[in-house]
Amino acid sequence: MIKSHVIETPSEQKVLEAADAAGRLIPPVWPLASSVAVNPYLGHSDETLAQAGARLGRVAGIPVTMPRDWYQQKISANEISDDDLAAAIKSSQPAGLLMDVTELKARAMLVPERSDALPTLADLVGERTGIDWAGFIAERFGVWASAWFDDGQALWAPPRNKGAWKSWCATATHDLTPEIMGLDGFGGRVDSAPNAPETFILYAVDRLGLTPDMLETYFHQLLLGLGGWSQYARYKLWTAELGGETDRTLMDCLAIRLFWEVALFDQFEAEVGNSWAKTKTAHAEPLMPSDQFLVDATLQLAAEYAAQRGIEETLSAPVSNTASGDRPALQAAFCIDVRSEVFRRSLEAIDPRIETLGFAGFFGLAASHRRFASDVDELKLPVLLNPAVHAVSGGAELEEKDKSLRYAARAVRAWGRFKLAAVSSFAFVESAGPIYLAKLLSDALGLTGRKRPSEPKPRFDPPLDLEARAQAAESILRAMSFTENFARLVVLAGHGATVVNNPHASALHCGACGGYTGEVNARLLAGLLNDPEVRSAVSQKGIEIPEDTLFVGALHCTTTDKMTLYTDDQDCSNHVQDLKQVQTWLAQAGRAAGNERALRLPRANDHRDIARRSRNWSEVRPEWALAGCKAFIAAPRSRTAGRDLKGRAFLHNYDWRQDSEFGVLELILTAPVVVASWISLQYYGSAVSPDAFGGGNKLLHNITGGMGVVEGNGGVLRVGLPWQSVHDGEQLAHDPLRLSVYVEAPREAINDILKRHDNVRDLFDNQWLHLFVLDDNGQMAWRYDGDLSWQKMANPEAIVPQLEAI
Repeated sequence: MIKSHVIETPSEQKVLEAADAAGRLIPPVWPLASSVAVNPYLGHSDETLAQAGARLGRVAGIPVTMPRDWYQQKISANEISDDDLAAAIKSSQPAGLLMDVTELKARAMLVPERSDALPTLADLVGERTGIDWAGFIAERFGVWASAWFDDGQALWAPPRNKGAWKSWCATATHDLTPEIMGLDGFGGRVDSAPNAPETFILYAVDRLGLTPDMLETYFHQLLLGLGGWSQYARYKLWTAELGGETDRTLMDCLAIRLFWEVALFDQFEAEVGNSWAKTKTAHAEPLMPSDQFLVDATLQLAAEYAAQRGIEETLSAPVSNTASGDRPALQAAFCIDVRSEVFRRSLEAIDPRIETLGFAGFFGLAASHRRFASDVDELKLPVLLNPAVHAVSGGAELEEKDKSLRYAARAVRAWGRFKLAAVSSFAFVESAGPIYLAKLLSDALGLTGRKRPSEPKPRFDPPLDLEARAQAAESILRAMSFTENFARLVVLAGHGATVVNNPHASALHCGACGGYTGEVNARLLAGLLNDPEVRSAVSQKGIEIPEDTLFVGALHCTTTDKMTLYTDDQDCSNHVQDLKQVQTWLAQAGRAAGNERALRLPRANDHRDIARRSRNWSEVRPEWALAGCKAFIAAPRSRTAGRDLKGRAFLHNYDWRQDSEFGVLELILTAPVVVASWISLQYYGSAVSPDAFGGGNKLLHNITGGMGVVEGNGGVLRVGLPWQSVHDGEQLAHDPLRLSVYVEAPREAINDILKRHDNVRDLFDNQWLHLFVLDDNGQMAWRYDGDLSWQKMANPEAIVPQLEAI
């Protein structure tokens, strides 16, 4: 007896689990006011690059590596050596690539067939009817989503109190454009849709004949096709879950996109039924990376091995030890941001008595902060964390005392919001434009010299008791490995960027401060460490801060390399000469750093050009931000001091001998390293997949809803870095390489931490990050091979960190 083939119907639980899993493959995107770098492969960390390539190729035709000729050029120039290729082949063999160096080099010269995405029903119907249904759906969804997600720009928004699904239904019921395009009775269909999006998703699965094996990739495909809109919905889920809650918007978006698929299938089933059956079969196939993906991933790995050789040479090169060994004349703590490396190196080169430190730019204070005369809290902390303290600048008493300052501050913010509003578009420009002729000319010529007034001194609100202040001070100083030999003057420098006419300005600020500038955290910490009661308390915990040591908060402007010292926050009367000398040093370092940065920027000759670019509203590349980042180093500064890392390394001070229980090491691996990986992989994705993970062309951007940009007058929300942030007009300014992490610490301690944090271990096991242990000379001693195993590198005389030495 022949048994008929029975198609398995997925259970309700299976469907909803698949929908949730697909949603978690979508990376979140933060709004423009606080945009931070996000790893576009965030949901793929449990897969290798080749496996992620197979998945993204199936659902969207998205490449995860550069074109083959990019690798071929590096091979021909001997930037990628035969040894690099051989090492990459060896590392990839467990994944199934069996070939020698000669064959791999030959494959690098071949252009592989393009990996096209499987078609959606909208694609299939479009092929039969000649109508771009996929583009039409994106346009109609964008019209609704730009109003639904609006963050204060639009004059009208659809109702939000009943969720995105019901809001879309209420809007789409009256939308006649689908029927004009030929989709019969669309408004009536929407009007009769169920109230719960989950109910419709279950109906759609049954109507379209979806099987359990195809659910996740098909759902993922539909959400990914919504571009930044689904990513903004994922952001809402991310922030809700961070606060212990949940959000249904992403599920609603999936239901909306499925609604279009069902409507098209109902009308065009006869025309596309056979093609749809083949597509479903392809979706149900196991996700296995083809030989093409394995070759591409191996070439990418070889490029990263080549870059690691360069770092190894830099760390191994002899340098003169310029440290005097005496009490430093100045200590300056900067964010670990790669832009700080250039300034730190320039500053240290001025005088051997100057020391610099690197620490995450929020300075250990996960602060929610309210600016002077504002009613909005800014989260100046990594997006991985919840606020631990609240701070304000000024307060009600100061606002009442100095009303002119309050009005000025509110006017600046109101004007900024008004410029983004719908009413400030063409009609406003036509009527008020002539008034701003002088300003437009000065901005166009880069002559603007306006400065924003400094915020009043920030303070904790409510105030912290002594025990909390002392605990915070001790933990931060220990996390910085900064517990002795304090200078008379210690500068704590947050960072931010000064630019005009740039909707992506917050992306140039401090990622560790949630896309805001970092001076508030620096000023708060300076006040904390200057507090006599706090100093007395931490001295009992073994940290003796000299009475004559003064901490001063500062802001490092990364576009101009100018430093602002907030000396009015403290009594500096005993340090007048120190401050005068330090300001001279900082100005010298700023000029040197600006001259170095000018070498990379198009049309820039020296630091003076750099300063002008920051004031020019037409400048699309005011700075390179973190373009070029490729290394993260957690070690004492002595291991990297005097070495030119070319503004491509995150530098975090860490002395494992002071970290008795390795709590600081755990913090570094699970927070700063993860944040750095987000930055690195955002630049990587924006370079290798600009259409999918890049922000598009700055010259075509229109701000939408205050949360993002679109190219032209509508469509999908563009996220990621604009093309001008990774490309100089002729070639890439960022080498797309996955980040290499170098840590001076015992391997056993690192393994113990990886065992407790699967999400971090996945990043290293699947080579989204590379991991090395440094010896006590700052040279590469061990390479992490995955699965908690290590490979010893050729350095037989190295003294490697051991647990028993602590």
